[in-house]
Amino acid sequence: MQKIKAFGTWLRTSKNGFFTLAVFGYWLKCYLIYLTKFTLGAAGPMQGFLLLINPIPSGMLILGLGMLMKGRKSYWTMLVLDFLLATWLFANILYYREFSNFLSFSLLQNSGSASENLGKSIAGILKGSDFLAFADPLILLGLLLGKFFKMDLYAQSWKRKVAIELTALFLMGGNLLLAQKDRSGLLTRTFDNNYIVKYLGINEYALYDGIKTAQTNAQMANAKVSDLSSVKKYLKANYVQPNSAYTGVAKGKNVIVIHLESFQQFLIGYKWKGKEVTPNLNKIYHSKHTLAFDNFFNQVGQGKTSDAELMLENSLFGVQSGSAMSTYGTSNTFESMPAILKQKGGYTSVVMHGGTGSFWNRNNAYKSFGYDYFASLNYYQYQNSWYLGYGLKDKIFFQQSAKYISELPQPFYLKMITVTNHYPYTLDKQNQSIKKTTTGDNTVDGYVQTAHYLDQAIGEFMTWLKKTGLDKKTLLVFYGDHYGISNNHNEAMAQLTGKKNYGEFDDQQQQRVPLMFYSSNLKGGIKHTYGGEIDVMPTLLNLLGIKSKGLILFGHDLLSKKNPQVVAQRNGNFITPTYTKVGSSYYYTKTGKKVTGSKEKKACRLIANQVLTQLTLSDRVVTGNLLRFYHPSWFTPVKTSDYDYNKTDSLKKLAEAGKSKTSLKSQLGKKDASSLYKTDAPELKKTKTK
Repeated sequence: MQKIKAFGTWLRTSKNGFFTLAVFGYWLKCYLIYLTKFTLGAAGPMQGFLLLINPIPSGMLILGLGMLMKGRKSYWTMLVLDFLLATWLFANILYYREFSNFLSFSLLQNSGSASENLGKSIAGILKGSDFLAFADPLILLGLLLGKFFKMDLYAQSWKRKVAIELTALFLMGGNLLLAQKDRSGLLTRTFDNNYIVKYLGINEYALYDGIKTAQTNAQMANAKVSDLSSVKKYLKANYVQPNSAYTGVAKGKNVIVIHLESFQQFLIGYKWKGKEVTPNLNKIYHSKHTLAFDNFFNQVGQGKTSDAELMLENSLFGVQSGSAMSTYGTSNTFESMPAILKQKGGYTSVVMHGGTGSFWNRNNAYKSFGYDYFASLNYYQYQNSWYLGYGLKDKIFFQQSAKYISELPQPFYLKMITVTNHYPYTLDKQNQSIKKTTTGDNTVDGYVQTAHYLDQAIGEFMTWLKKTGLDKKTLLVFYGDHYGISNNHNEAMAQLTGKKNYGEFDDQQQQRVPLMFYSSNLKGGIKHTYGGEIDVMPTLLNLLGIKSKGLILFGHDLLSKKNPQVVAQRNGNFITPTYTKVGSSYYYTKTGKKVTGSKEKKACRLIANQVLTQLTLSDRVVTGNLLRFYHPSWFTPVKTSDYDYNKTDSLKKLAEAGKSKTSLKSQLGKKDASSLYKTDAPELKKTKTK
């Protein structure tokens, strides 16, 4: 009893005691948050042990900086540092809940491009228990202000102060050695960021990410033309001849790419309470004029939608950390779809998006891609009730876009970005026309409602295309940009999909998203080729009759019989018709059973190395801005200064373009084609748009 009292007195009256309490509080809080807020997947005693202890070294190291101060400054410095650590942890909790990943320096550097919209979903993300991150510094603050602690003002020797920091570094080194022993190549290969946090800790992850970011910046500064040689050698060796049977079947046609926000493949054909969730998309999917792919996967990283766009427009992967479009979209040279179609086919290119133009740095990246127009939120009429989450509700967005589409000279290349089917999947009651699912997960249960709404909006748009005759002159591309339901909701997904023991393999298989090419003259069918977003550009170019050989493209024509069918995931995972890699485990794709045979594991490792090579070389192109050194004779580099998305100037330019004989407006006898657009959006029944 006497020893306990003495220990309590030591905690209250000594600086070392205060430091010990601060470290203990930080450790306990971190560990609880690791278990309850993140899905780190610690398996086995070693991983469990490292997860338990890894908050201690960095906590000691950072809070120990306060021990270097004298007197009262020491206490208050430790408290400030504790609050900073809590803020970092809190921010990661919120980010992880939506993106299943941790904050990166690249993302923070470019936070301005995303901040305007990220805040809009905070209310749907935030939970009261998230404030556990601030529990320990708030308790310490209260105890300090309440005079619970008697400040120790006696000077300590520098040896004792330095010993704390050295001990922290020693523990950090021991942690790293144990981690490397359990997972070789932890810091040198492209693993999921979850691995870094699981093995080393969230602050060590920040250090690792900071070093990687600095290396990336240095790569761009030091990149030279000779760096392209290995890229070109790889692409030449892995080039796949496009399917000649489909070459040019859509030559000269308009192209409309419709971005299906957060839309997973399982929604196609899915019914709830006997009602089809996506009847219009189901009809398109099964049309005899649609080329549909049922083994098509998203391949995004932290950049989510922006990564999907980068792949579709450039056949380049997003980078390992952050958003490539945000980090490199302003400064890099690209040879993108809009520029290629303009130079090879005389296409006018435009993006329409009922959200903020600066989100994901689109207002700059699109100039680098060579888009003639970018109609963002300020181009559209809207009231508060017309806006939901990240932009205009889809029905209103499509309805208002009709006017701009009718003024575009044909052929045009148009990308339309929908947003209503976005996390956290909330929809106002007046637009709900299907009941929520009943998994008990509030996020998941609203997913069918927003997906159904998106489907209705697409149905209205397709009706308008038929009324105007554009459907016969257009190749429509429908694609899902990324998953909608993350692995934080596996229990709910198990209920929706009817799978028992829903685990990491099942989650990987649910990375399937739709890809459909629809045209009135297209010989369609459902294709079973395994592919991903990196493959869309070469497939589309072939359909349009534009040769892709000689381009820096990391994808392959999905219709080619020689397509390798290896789908690389940004974190190093992969899916093939035979094998699937998730983390450190290999599975048989058809059965979901783990691969155990040595011969099969060897085959899997070879594929994993192929995937790593592909990702590494793509990263080299992006981070080194290598396309600035590549000058094909047929391609004129894009000058960003030639593009301006100022609303007044763009609308004036577009109105003038509408006088062209090839515009829909001219073809309809200068009739406003938007008058043919019919929508049942309840918001517009109350207010007429101009």
